[in-house]
Amino acid sequence: MTDRYDEGMRIRRTVLGDAHVDRAEAGRTALDTPFQTLITESAWGTVWASDAITLRERSMLTLAILAATGNFEEIPMHIRATMRTGASQRDVMEAFQHVAVYAGVPKANHAIKLAKATFAEMEAADNA
Repeated sequence: MTDRYDEGMRIRRTVLGDAHVDRAEAGRTALDTPFQTLITESAWGTVWASDAITLRERSMLTLAILAATGNFEEIPMHIRATMRTGASQRDVMEAFQHVAVYAGVPKANHAIKLAKATFAEMEAADNA
């Protein structure tokens, strides 16, 4: 593997947590290995690894972009990541307010619904 892959895996584990990455890696097959390598090197090893902005800011941007483009499936994963990136619940709501104004209220509304449910799950797990 490349240095960019190794750095991407380090950042991916920092942001998403070892348990999440271990589950994803366990499900890797020969069919999706090229794709997994691509996202590990590009998304995690290049974009997320850059020190130009903080992980908190990247977390907020990622959530806003996912909501604005209607890619809702990954929002819960990135909401869970906020506990490691430092993005607060208020930060997330601010990002989704931008989505409402610039990309549409229905998209922001759905993202907020997902965020509320995920934050509630996280709180329940912390109190268990």
